[in-house]
Amino acid sequence: MTKKQRVKLLIEGLKKEYPEVKCALTYNKPHELLIATRLSAQCTDKRVNMVTPEMFEQFPTIESFARADVSEIEEHIKSCGLYKTKAADIVSMCQMLEREYNSIVPDTIEELVKLPGVGRKTANLIVGDLYGKPAIVCDTHVIRLSGRLGLTDGTKDAGSVEKQLSLILPSEESLGFCHRLVWHGRLVCAARSPKCDSCAVNIYCKQFNK
Repeated sequence: MTKKQRVKLLIEGLKKEYPEVKCALTYNKPHELLIATRLSAQCTDKRVNMVTPEMFEQFPTIESFARADVSEIEEHIKSCGLYKTKAADIVSMCQMLEREYNSIVPDTIEELVKLPGVGRKTANLIVGDLYGKPAIVCDTHVIRLSGRLGLTDGTKDAGSVEKQLSLILPSEESLGFCHRLVWHGRLVCAARSPKCDSCAVNIYCKQFNK
């Protein structure tokens, strides 16, 4: 079975298992998703969703974040880990959005990665979820499951995983497939104790069928 054949079967199988999927981060405005995604690095989406409502209420716009004192942001996000770096990035990215992008979140990966603290994972999520463009979001679940399922060579490097998946994933399915891998990774294919026997797509999994 080729990787393209395998991924086609996995797309169909995961669609049946998770027919409706979306980003687990809670947001109402484009810049809120950008900030929440930055906070999610080395932190759970659940934790991010606990701290952002109060912060977004206090700082409702890009301009208000741009004028915030970094210490104010730190107080809101202390439980998210690496909070000093994240707080500085949030203020800096909003200052750059206001200064160079007229307070509009860019719609291309090339422009998004120019923002402080924004890497390709965040940029892909933004262009996919906000702007409906093809995107491959390589978080820890996508990286792990792609290797286990036999879609990549098992590398843990996000950039390499993105490149390998881009060669086999239909562009119109890419974002949905990544979201489904995330949900499957959380609910079934856990890092330490995967529930292989109850996995809906184990018949297509390279590791399970070794």
